[in-house]
Amino acid sequence: MGQFKANQLVDRLETAAKARQAALARFRDRPAADDPAVLARQSARRAIVQAREDRAEARERARRAAEAQREAEALAEQERQIAELARQAAEKVERQAALAAEQKAARDARFAARKARARR
Repeated sequence: MGQFKANQLVDRLETAAKARQAALARFRDRPAADDPAVLARQSARRAIVQAREDRAEARERARRAAEAQREAEALAEQERQIAELARQAAEKVERQAALAAEQKAARDARFAARKARARR
C-alpha cells in the first residue's frame, strides 16, 4: 500500500487555482474587438462566406439553366416527333388516295373494255 499524502487535497486545490489563473490570463491577453487584427480576420471570414454564397448561387443558376435547356430540348424533340408523325400520316393519306385513283382507273378501264367487247 502506498504512503498516504496528507497534503493531497491542498495540491489539487492549488493546481485548480493555477489552471483558473492561466485561463483568466489567456482571456485577458485576447485582443479587443476593435483591434485591427481581429477586424481583419472578421472581414476575411466575411469575404470567405460571401464567396461561398456566390459560388452556391452560381451553381444554382447553372443548374436552372441546364434544366431549362433540357426542357427546351425535350420540347423541341416532342415537336419534331409530332411533325414527323403528321408527315407520315399525310404521306399515308396521299398513298391511299393515289392507290384509290389507280384502282378506279383500272376498274374504269375494265368496265370500258367490257363495254367495248359487248358493242362489237
